[in-house]
Amino acid sequence: MISVYSISTLLLAYLLGSIPTAVWLGQAFYGVDVREYGSGNAGATNTFRVLGKKAGIAVMVIDIFKGYTATKLAKLAYLIGISAIGPQNAVPFVNYELALGVIAVMGHLFPVFAGFRGGKGVATLFGMVLAVNPVAALLCVAVFLLVLLSTKYVSLSSISAGFTFPIVTVFILQSSIKSEVLYGIAVCLLILVTHQKNLERLLKGKETKVYLFRKKNSA
Repeated sequence: MISVYSISTLLLAYLLGSIPTAVWLGQAFYGVDVREYGSGNAGATNTFRVLGKKAGIAVMVIDIFKGYTATKLAKLAYLIGISAIGPQNAVPFVNYELALGVIAVMGHLFPVFAGFRGGKGVATLFGMVLAVNPVAALLCVAVFLLVLLSTKYVSLSSISAGFTFPIVTVFILQSSIKSEVLYGIAVCLLILVTHQKNLERLLKGKETKVYLFRKKNSA
């Protein structure tokens, strides 16, 4: 088991996930620790709120890349001989990818480089889904954008996209890989847990809206 799920590869996945993009970008270019403002999370959504659209997009893209790259370490491990499991062994390989992706998400939630105070992991989760199942990922993006454009709530868009993944995996793509289905369910639960405060604010009508394509009216 240790030879397959290489400790060094899992550690690298965690370190990739631990890169606190929002914290480092905010401190380097704005002199601001985003965790001290807004929702207090070191993620793309709070960066949008605190630092604006350009910073938010940059953080989102890099966080997606973290999840994608960490998951793809499975293929790199196979190519350089760390792991004996390659893409030709579909189920074990997907399990390996999922393990690396989950570790990266945990790194984002509890980053060693930022005092274990991270974000909610949605962008990193998406990078992981994009690496494992690109079709499902694109459908999740479509749902995310549709909900965001209609409601302006990033949190509600993230939750909707999270629930889209297992639905697409099971009913549209009809995946036979049990670990992928279970992962989809776990994604829903994780997003609900990490967005608990957002759900409370949504129910109270106090959740902050994010305007991507136009400025918020001052009136």
